[in-house]
Amino acid sequence: MKIRGTTRVLGIVGRPVAHSLSPAMQNAALDALGLEYVYVPFPVEPEYLGAAVEGLRRIGVWGFNVTIPHKTAIIPFLDRITREAELAGAVNTVYREGELFVGHNTDGIGFLASLRHDLNREPAGSTVLLLGAGGAARAALAVLAAGGASRIIIANRTVERGEALADRFGSLFASVRFDVCSLEGGEVSAALRSADLLVNTTSVGMNGTEFANLPLSEMGPHGAVYDMVYVPAETPLLAAARERGLACANGTGMLAGQGEAAFELWTGHRAPRNIMKRKLFEELGGSTKS
Repeated sequence: MKIRGTTRVLGIVGRPVAHSLSPAMQNAALDALGLEYVYVPFPVEPEYLGAAVEGLRRIGVWGFNVTIPHKTAIIPFLDRITREAELAGAVNTVYREGELFVGHNTDGIGFLASLRHDLNREPAGSTVLLLGAGGAARAALAVLAAGGASRIIIANRTVERGEALADRFGSLFASVRFDVCSLEGGEVSAALRSADLLVNTTSVGMNGTEFANLPLSEMGPHGAVYDMVYVPAETPLLAAARERGLACANGTGMLAGQGEAAFELWTGHRAPRNIMKRKLFEELGGSTKS
């Protein structure tokens, strides 16, 4: 990669960012297409976020990703946000419109792309059991509902959070039936029996943790399981799904997909998906982690 006076700067804002796979993935894509950009990490403490955004604006940074803990906190410092970001309640990508910084969310787009590429599934007409009610759940809900899912069951330990999401999205997508159940009780068994697709948006599965009450034996033989966790590559949930013979995928494709969408916003070029995904596999130790 050659850095010149005309090179445009992209990056990722968060704290910490040393662990981020985005610089390796994005720079591999930029190099492959011979584009005059460079992607770098910007570690920013929460108390300096507003000043950092203004600084990035003034020095001409072309665009950037946003990661924890700033995905919601950054919104007041942007000029506007897109509908996708509004629905998700979070920003993970910022791009320029002239002098304006626009906040967007590509997590949902990345999830949908992975659902299609890695599981060969479409939301249309399906019943989805969604585990969790945080930011990742909101991003997934938006694309599942917009994609024509007929029913979405939100399972969360705190039922009230799930109900708040169901109310919000139910008012926006009248054709979709939204239901809520607890992850702790027996209701989840009935939800599994009716689900075509199970999506885990929680952190359960990292470090070998597993759900205490999620009997995959209740799921039909044609069901599919998507786990947004990508380290480890095979979580206990995915191992159980594979043992049952269910189609399953982890979050590597989603990570690549959200990065592709951001890449295309910034550069105007089609992202080299295979190169980005291959680089992720290399960085994650050569496995099929997402």
